[in-house]
Formats: sequence, C-alpha cells, structure tokens
Amino acid sequence: MNAVAKIDENASKLEMEGQPPAAVPIAVAPPPLDPAPPAKGKKKRGGSFALMLALPLLLAVAGGYVWITGGRYQETENANLRQARVSVASDAAGRIMEVDVADNQAVKKGDVLFKIDAQPYQIALAQAEAAVAGARVSVEQLRAAYGQAIAQERSAASQVKYMQSQYDRAADLARKGINAKSSLDEARTDLDKARQDDAVALQGIESARAALGGNPDIKTDDHPTVLAALAARDKAAYDLAQTTVRAPADGVVYQASSFKVGQFVGVGTPLFALVETSDSWIDANFKETQLTNMKPGQKAEIVLDTYPGRTFEATVQAIGAGTGAEFSLLPAQNATGNWVKVTQRIPVRLKMVDEGAALALRTGMSATVSVDTEVSRGLGSLFGGHAVAGEAE
Repeated sequence: MNAVAKIDENASKLEMEGQPPAAVPIAVAPPPLDPAPPAKGKKKRGGSFALMLALPLLLAVAGGYVWITGGRYQETENANLRQARVSVASDAAGRIMEVDVADNQAVKKGDVLFKIDAQPYQIALAQAEAAVAGARVSVEQLRAAYGQAIAQERSAASQVKYMQSQYDRAADLARKGINAKSSLDEARTDLDKARQDDAVALQGIESARAALGGNPDIKTDDHPTVLAALAARDKAAYDLAQTTVRAPADGVVYQASSFKVGQFVGVGTPLFALVETSDSWIDANFKETQLTNMKPGQKAEIVLDTYPGRTFEATVQAIGAGTGAEFSLLPAQNATGNWVKVTQRIPVRLKMVDEGAALALRTGMSATVSVDTEVSRGLGSLFGGHAVAGEAE
C-alpha cells in the first residue's frame, strides 16, 4: 500500500465518525540524485597516486645529489686552540728583590718580570775587571822580559866574539913559543863559557817569545791570558744581567700567584708559566676515514665556541705520525679474541692565518674545524668508484 492510498483510507474513517477531515500533508518523494561521473573520480585518484610517487623520487634525487657533491669538506668538533707555553726560570741564583707581574697579567716581549739581588754579581764583576787589568800588566811584563832577553843575548854574543879573539891571540903566541900552553887552555875555557852563555841567552829569547804567544808584536788584548780574563769578565757581566728577568715573548703570565718577594730561587728552577699569545695553532682530531684526501697546505675554516659568529682562516700544517691511542701512555693491546674494531682519530695541526689579535684567544679553547680537501665523492661513488676532484670555489 502506497502513501496516497493510506491517506484516503484515513480520510474515509474520519467522515464516518462525523469529523471533518484535517489537512494532511502529502509526502512527496525526493527526486533521485544523479550519480557522480565515474571518469572524474578515477582522475582524482590518479593524481594522488602520482603525487605519492613523485615525493620519494624527489627525495631520492636530492639525496643522491647531496651524496655525489658531498665529501669535499671534512669537519670535526674534536679540536682545540693551542698556544706555546714557556716555563719561566732564572739563570742566576739569589733572593727575589722585586716582582713586576701578577697572575694572568698580559706582558710584552722585553718587559721586566722580576729582579734578583744583584749585589753578589756586581762584586764578581768588579773582581773580573780587576783580573783583566792584571792580565794586561802581565803581558806588558812579558814583553819587557822579551826585550831584556834580546839584550842579554846580544851581550853574550859580543862576549863570544871577544873571547874568540883572545883565544886566537893566545894560540898565535903559543905557536910562536911566547906564551905557555896553560894560557892557551885558559883562553879556550873562557871561549867555551862565553859560547854557553850565548846559548842560554838564545833560549831566554825563545822562552820570552813563547810567553808572548809566539808573536812578540801581539796586541795586549789578543794575548791568551788577557782573553781568558776578558771571558771571565763577560761571564760575570752576563750573570749580573741575568738578575733582571724579562719576558721572552708577548703573552700572559700564568700560575704566578705564589711567586713573592723574598723567595730564594735556584738556577733553572721553574717559577711560573708564560703563555705566548703571538703563536696560536689548532690541534684537530679527525677520524682516520676523513684523512683519505687531506694533505698539508689545504685551506680550512675554524669557528671557536667562544666566538661563534667569527670564522678564522687556517691551513693544514701537518698530519700526525700516528693515532692518539698509539702514542698514549698505555697503548691498546688488541691481540685478544674479543677484539672490536674502533675508528681511530689522528691529530692534524692547522696554522691560523688570521690569529685575531683584537680577540682574546686562550689556549685550550674548543673549536670546530672544516677542511676543504677539494675532492668530492663524484658519480662513481654511488657504484663503488673513486672520488673526483671538485672545482675550486
């Protein structure tokens, strides 16, 4: 029974009961909805599938490009700034009389650090100067002795000539039978004695010449005795100069808080440290797999954690001779059955081109290092090939 027939039946019942029929709304069936075109739904699903497929492909292409062009810059955060540390000591023993520096104070090359009591060294210098004067007097005395030896030899040579003439006269008279033989023997004895005196005089000349260094005309200050005295005087003057200790280079005084006036110091005893700020370098520990194309002379960039907004230029100066574990106090022994391969690190030293004189650089600062090896992985690396040289920027 449809809806129209049911309404007519209800109206007939109301008429029989004597009631007027009420207005009854007539239900009208809605028109049927047109189904969506099947072709349009298929096109939408096809576009979504293409988008889902393109996204992974795009990511794969981008990743492949990054891989092929990567590998040129090798970076590590395991790096620190280093500066030379000089252990300051005294070359002269004595008591500290003056201290002109404090802990963590910046100094320039040649600045006075401290002074030692100089009075004992001044006395030693005065004694050495007196010894030089005495040595010069001795040389002059030797020169006079040489002249005296020459004069004695001349006198002895003249005596030999005289005795020779006396002997010749006595021999002539003896041949003529005028003089006795004893007179001839006496003249011969006097002649031999004169000759011996002359020989002694000649030896005296040689001795005086040897005392003058073999050269009678030698300058006084060139004589070995005077040279030795001059050397002793220079040593005394050097020791006196060492009582004032100066900074060997520009830097910062460190660990000098307990260094005070009145302290007695010995020769060569370390007193405090001086960190040289004019000589800075970077020690970076790269993984051994990062050193394939790294070599000295390559450019690098350094960023210190203290100055994150500042980039320093550097060059690779040297690559370490071995890994850190190889030169440790107790090298690892891997001859066991439970050995596990671990990537080792090798220290690389980089020389800073711009040391940032306007910035306060301190030894031990952490740094991030990026080295331009000028070699990228290349297309062949995707298939197990070798890396290729990259183009310079």
